[in-house]
Amino acid sequence: MRKLQLWAFLSVIGMSSLLFADQLVLSNGDRLTGTVTKSDGKTLVIKTDLAGEVTVQWTSVQSLTSSAPLHVVSASKTVVGPVTTTDGSLAVSTTQSGTVDVAKADVTALRNDQEQAAYEKSLHPTLLQGWKGGANIGFALTGGNSETKNLAIAFTADRKTSHDEIALYANTIYATNDAAGAVPNVTANATQGGARYDRNLTKLVFGFGSADFQTDALQNLNLRSVLGGGLGFHAINTNRTTLDFLGGANYTKENYIGMDRNFAALTLGEELTYKLGTSTVLAEKLYFFPDLSDTSQYRGTFNFGTITKISKWLGWQNAFGDIYVTNPPAGKKQNDVQLTTGINVSFTH
Repeated sequence: MRKLQLWAFLSVIGMSSLLFADQLVLSNGDRLTGTVTKSDGKTLVIKTDLAGEVTVQWTSVQSLTSSAPLHVVSASKTVVGPVTTTDGSLAVSTTQSGTVDVAKADVTALRNDQEQAAYEKSLHPTLLQGWKGGANIGFALTGGNSETKNLAIAFTADRKTSHDEIALYANTIYATNDAAGAVPNVTANATQGGARYDRNLTKLVFGFGSADFQTDALQNLNLRSVLGGGLGFHAINTNRTTLDFLGGANYTKENYIGMDRNFAALTLGEELTYKLGTSTVLAEKLYFFPDLSDTSQYRGTFNFGTITKISKWLGWQNAFGDIYVTNPPAGKKQNDVQLTTGINVSFTH
């Protein structure tokens, strides 16, 4: 008798857990029970007791029943309440408007209360939140018949929200030839750094402001400062590929040893990022800065690189850069080319 009572009690507990759980029925007849957490209109995530988080295709969901309120988002409205599926639509039992039907094909997002709170917080992050980036480090040393040292360090950081983006960068390369009588002793000594702020004006158009700085001892460049701004266009903006075109103007101040130049110039450029598979990211930038006071004079920059992830925070980077100026100081070359490779350490905050 006691065993029978225990079995009945456990059965009631089990039935209660099913009663208050979310349930999915898939197009192949499979059933999942747990807690629906989110959907982006392409996939849906349900947290189950036995299998953990399970992700299914949104199109394969035949029916959905939730015991707790869900935030159902479409292009025209957002409604909140427990959900059931009827005739290809989600019937949302709201507290104010009663039952509201949303066509399953029109759903762009679906979130439980916890995911909705995280989403709303992501819309208004603090300045210290949302940063991603990394540092690249490369070092080479030779001894014996040759005596050389080479150090390359680069840093990038990016903070992107739904309406704006901040990007920071800095890189430096220093190399010496320490062999007796070697001239010059320092064979590379250049540093670059800067920041850019983008603000979305529409889904495709954004405004930007930028500040860039550069020194190059072997070109006698003490400091080049470039302050600019303009408009950009998101030609491609997907999870795998982004392609932006930018146009605007800038004011450039150049201080060389024995010579100063200040002039206004155009800013014309494009930037591409592309994910090669799951572990490698390719990045490319091309910019052209014609002098408005003398259009025969200009500066051009080209950067190309890849980062391949080895682990969550460690990767391998390769970077190529070329800076071309039409009018360097007398006796100096127009091109400065840099090729570096080394370890990449990434971070998120």
